[in-house]
Amino acid sequence: MSTVAAKKKEYRKWLILANVSLGTFMATLDGSITNVALPSISHALAVPLNLVQWVITAYLLTIAALLPIVGKLSDSLGRGRLYQAGFLTFVGGSIFCGLSGSIWMLIVGRIVQAAGAALLMGNSQAIVASTFSKAERGRSLGITGTVVSLGSLTGPAVGGMLVSSFGWESIFWVNVPIGLLAFLAGIWILPKEKLEQVSEPFDYTGSLLYMVGIVAFLYVLSNVQVWGWGSIWTIAGLVGAIGLLIGFYKRETSISFPMLDFSLYRIRTFRVGSLAALLSFISLFCITVMMPFYMQNVLGYSPHIVGYVMMANPLVMALVAPLSGWLSDRIGPFFLTTGGLLLNAVSFAMLTTLGVKELPWQIALHLALFGLGTGMFQSPNNASVLGAVPPIQLGRAGGLNALVRNLGMVLGTTFSVSLFSFQFQRLAGSGERFTIQGEAYSATFIAALHSVFGAAAVICLLGAFVSARRGKPVR
Repeated sequence: MSTVAAKKKEYRKWLILANVSLGTFMATLDGSITNVALPSISHALAVPLNLVQWVITAYLLTIAALLPIVGKLSDSLGRGRLYQAGFLTFVGGSIFCGLSGSIWMLIVGRIVQAAGAALLMGNSQAIVASTFSKAERGRSLGITGTVVSLGSLTGPAVGGMLVSSFGWESIFWVNVPIGLLAFLAGIWILPKEKLEQVSEPFDYTGSLLYMVGIVAFLYVLSNVQVWGWGSIWTIAGLVGAIGLLIGFYKRETSISFPMLDFSLYRIRTFRVGSLAALLSFISLFCITVMMPFYMQNVLGYSPHIVGYVMMANPLVMALVAPLSGWLSDRIGPFFLTTGGLLLNAVSFAMLTTLGVKELPWQIALHLALFGLGTGMFQSPNNASVLGAVPPIQLGRAGGLNALVRNLGMVLGTTFSVSLFSFQFQRLAGSGERFTIQGEAYSATFIAALHSVFGAAAVICLLGAFVSARRGKPVR
């Protein structure tokens, strides 16, 4: 290969990474950007909060239902083709959301958006892993790991700024020009795949069992703080959902061409890294959900101040993650991943000291520590997980990796809200949130918040223990 051709190939792979990063950022950003906009949407469309929350929940549920299916299809239909289709689907959903005049129209738009996001998220890591050599995979996946975390964690900050300046519709319209430009760039940038003819049948029965089971399971968890753990609806829903998922597992392990290849979890590195990532995202979303409420309801910060403070986490992560990815290519993932989760556990323990008179810069320092810990963990873990699977299964592995991330987001949101609500009502001595006010309200809020952060610290410690099970690098 000539020097010019080599330079052109080197330049092109970084353009592929840039295009994939843009799609990943857009998809993950919309998973959390609507948090800040919910009050405005509720007021504009005249709907209560328990209904408007489905603007978020429908999005996450749809992604969780579709990601494994996307991973399966990408290995046969082509990762680039499905990724490009994801851009167009996401843009169409965004337009639908921006034009919504009712809550139901908005929820339908969010489901369409989520279908596009699943196509983007389910193929992005596999495209990157197949584009870069094993020696560069840690650094490249470190950059995509940064983008994933930036999208998820900057959502509240970016959403607050857009809603304050342009109204709630702007959080959807901003996706349209970005998505269209990325689609047009992808036509030229993304590699043209030569597909082999495959005779593997698609597992429609397994797909149906999975989608109904996972949606039912997450739906019940999203409503448990309303129904209560002892409710017949909660018990029956969980039993039914778990039964469907068990049936799905038994079917997938007994057929020749499963939709979700559980054999990947026989690979120790893949299994350990996936579980550690799940625990990491569960803990991190305790911050994403609870910190804006703490800063606005207790400290009295304006939405703009909250947005700027929340940016401390992703900004530090953006600096650390590429470096940790580069370092993991040289020393392996063990020390970085385990150390990152331990640092996050310490950071959560420090959050249990928060009071009613914290300054913005003090909160930002706390969140910056999470950026350091998560940046240390995310990139090496992604490289470790995807580097452990055969190249032919990268599509399925990438879809499963994105699924784990999404499940962590849903479970973290549900866990933090449920635990906080339970503790708040127990400490207040009433089921009604507004029966106490002033200093008593702030004290009760902080005590309940400390319980959430203490539990998140334990989750991080468990994640560090799991991460350490992948073993130290062999010298």
